[in-house]
Amino acid sequence: MNKVTQLMELNTKWLTECTCTLRSTATQGVLGDGNANAEIIFIGEAPGAREDKEGQPFVGAAGKFLAEMLADIKMTREDVYITNIVKYRPPENRDPTTAEIDACSEWLAEEIKIVDPTLVVLLGRHAMNHFFPDKKISLEHGVVSVASLFGKRQYFLPLYHPAAALYNGSLRTVLKEDFKKIPRILKNITKENPCARP
Repeated sequence: MNKVTQLMELNTKWLTECTCTLRSTATQGVLGDGNANAEIIFIGEAPGAREDKEGQPFVGAAGKFLAEMLADIKMTREDVYITNIVKYRPPENRDPTTAEIDACSEWLAEEIKIVDPTLVVLLGRHAMNHFFPDKKISLEHGVVSVASLFGKRQYFLPLYHPAAALYNGSLRTVLKEDFKKIPRILKNITKENPCARP
């Protein structure tokens, strides 16, 4: 079974089985989107109003900024896979709770397992803290972390969330500079670990 079919089956299953209480207030579940065979997964926090309406991650202002940064490194949304730690929009775009994140965690884990990326890019502190609870985004942004995930070495790159950078000019500059490191990081991972996909 190919990865596209696996992801479709996964989403069908979790749209029915997910116990996240945000289901009762959200318009719909916002599924991961992009290339099922991508080298890079971008993981954000939760859908916003536009994402909730359209059913796609990162389609609002933050998504437009993400697309611009991808273009800067000669990539498009079609080259990567984009998802969130929480699949339903929190009311008024508030931060997701630990319980809401936990309710969607197995769904996210299975997504990552299917795509099997070389690099997981964590957008914002909530995404980072899901995998690294004790780290601070202000100290870790732009720095690769390595952890065991599903029994193998997984490379993670925490970055500031594009939405935060939209409202803070200094963060915007930092995020754009950190983002430009991605091609070099991918190249270094492949050199360091020849089993990683080229």
